[in-house]
Parts: sequence; structure tokens; C-alpha cells
Amino acid sequence: MNDKPHFHVTAGLVWHSGKLLITRRPKGSHLEGYWEFPGGKQEENESLPSCLEREMLEELGISVKVEKFLLKVDHEYETKSISLHLFQCSWLSGTPTPIGCDEIRWVKPDELTDYQFPPPDIRILEFIRNRAPSSRTHEGYDI
Repeated sequence: MNDKPHFHVTAGLVWHSGKLLITRRPKGSHLEGYWEFPGGKQEENESLPSCLEREMLEELGISVKVEKFLLKVDHEYETKSISLHLFQCSWLSGTPTPIGCDEIRWVKPDELTDYQFPPPDIRILEFIRNRAPSSRTHEGYDI
């Protein structure tokens, strides 16, 4: 029997000039120093899109609109399990600022492999690589 806590976590793809926004996990957090797509843990009675919009505002100071569900990744850690829900987002306003993370970067899709991502995000990297030729702007992506 599995007694591990299970969490639903959101992540968003935010594009600007053909680059994706990634954030580095803060010191003292689970998987500190790893890079990830911005998002966070769903709260009770909160929809996944609302969770992602809230997390983007809290962690980065930006307003986004969740446009489309893209992918779900289930992953087991030693002490917990997660379902990571990936969404396409539109950046509405604000300047991304590392409020709840150590650093932010805008990265071309073909540069993502230069960064260390947590295990569940590896599936997201594959998803992006299979759908996002580096020679296009995000409007041309089939995501």
C-alpha cells in the first residue's frame, strides 16, 4: 500500500521572442538549484489553471492566462508522488522577477539541455523538443 502524499503541481510554458522562461529552485527547497518551468503546488479547492496563474504572480510577479493543457507527467519521489500538469500560457503583464526562485532565464528550446531539470521535467523537455523546432517563433509552434 502506498502511504506517500500525492500532490498536483502545475508548470507553464511562457514564450517571449522564441525563448522559454525557466526558473531555478531556491536554496533550502526540494531539488534546490535545479531549473524548472514556473508553476507550483495546487491548493485545496483550486483549479489547475487558477493554481498556475496564482503561482506565476506570487513567484515571478507576472500575470498570465492559461491557454491550453499540454501534458501530464506522473512521478514518484522517495517521500511523495506528484502529477505535473503542463500548460501553454500567454504572458499578459508584469516583468518576470525572481521572487520565489533564485534566478530566471529566457532560453531557446535547443538550449534547454544545458540546464539541470528535475526528473519529471525531462518528459517536458522531450515534449518541447518533439514539437518546437528552434528556427520558429512561438506562434509557429505546434504546442
